[in-house]
Amino acid sequence: MSVTGPFVFSVEKTDFNQRLDVIVASRLSECSRSFAAALIRNGSIRVNRTAVKPGYRLKPGDIVGGSIPPPEPVTFGPENIPLEFLYEDGELAVINKPAGMVVHPAPGNYTGTVVNAMLFHCPDLGNIGGDIRPGIVHRLDKDTSGAMVVAKNGTAHNFLTRQFKERSIKKEYLAIVHGNMKADAGRICLPIGRHPTQRKKMSTVGSAGRRAETLWQIKERYAGVTLLRLDLKTGRTHQIRVHCSAIQHPVVGDALYGGGRNISAAGIAVDKFRHLIAGVKRQMLHARRLQFVHPITRKSLTFEAPVPEDMRSLMADLATYSNIP
Repeated sequence: MSVTGPFVFSVEKTDFNQRLDVIVASRLSECSRSFAAALIRNGSIRVNRTAVKPGYRLKPGDIVGGSIPPPEPVTFGPENIPLEFLYEDGELAVINKPAGMVVHPAPGNYTGTVVNAMLFHCPDLGNIGGDIRPGIVHRLDKDTSGAMVVAKNGTAHNFLTRQFKERSIKKEYLAIVHGNMKADAGRICLPIGRHPTQRKKMSTVGSAGRRAETLWQIKERYAGVTLLRLDLKTGRTHQIRVHCSAIQHPVVGDALYGGGRNISAAGIAVDKFRHLIAGVKRQMLHARRLQFVHPITRKSLTFEAPVPEDMRSLMADLATYSNIP
C-alpha cells in the first residue's frame, strides 16, 4: 500500500503481537519504520482512535488508522559535488564516500554533504523521508570512507531500512589499529551506549548500552600496528571505533577514541613511526564491502569500494619500515 493522506486497515492474524510501527511500515511502502514511529508519537497514527506508543503490540480486532502527511520540502539545496558511483539504477545508488564528507545536513554542516550531492544528481530524492536525510538508510562517519547505499524512492528506502533493522545486510570494514593483536581473529561483544559525561562520544561503560558485536580478523601485521578486517553484526554508532578502543587497540588517527596517540613500536625506528602517525589526518577506517538484497529484483548484490589513497600509502610505508632491520 502506497499512500499519502488518510488510511485505515484492520489487524490480520499475522500481525498479532507485532509492534505497531513495524506493521505500519510494512503496510505503507512509502513510510519507513522511523517515520511511522514519529507519526505514532505525535498522534497522526492511532489504534482504535486512541493514541498509543510505537511499540504497542497489536491485538485481534484492532483498527489502525491515521494520515501520512505529504513530504516536507527540503530546506537545503542540491550541489554539483562529484561522487564516485559503484552502482546505480532507478531504485538506488551505491557510492564510494570519500573521507571528510558528511552524509547528511546537520548543524554546522548544511552544505557539502552526500545528500546535497545526491539531490543534484537525483532531484526527486527530496520527496523521500520527510526530513533532512532524504534517501539515507545508513551512515558512515565523516572521516570514514567507503561503500554506502542511497535509496531513490520510498519503496527502496523502506526495503533497505528493513534489511538494516533485521541485520541481514553484510558490512565489511578495513581498519589500521594500534598495537599487535595476540590472536589472528576474534569477537568483541560489548554493549554500546552514549558516554555518561562526554556527549559526542559513545562508550562500552554504563547500564544504558545496547548489544553490539564485531568480528575481526588480521589481514596484515606491521611493527606496532595491525590491519584488520571487521564484520559488523550490529550497527551501533561508532561501533568499530568504540570496540577497538575498548580492547586497547584504537583505530590509528582516531583522536576521539585514543587513536591519535604516539605509541612506540618494536622493530622500527620510533621517530619514523611517530612521523607516520603524525601524518595521519583521519581515522584509518574504510567500509570495504557492502552486500544487500535489491528491493525490486530480490537478488543479492555485493559491492567493493577501493581502498583510498591515504590508507594505501600508509600501509605501504608501514610495510617498508616494518622490514627495516
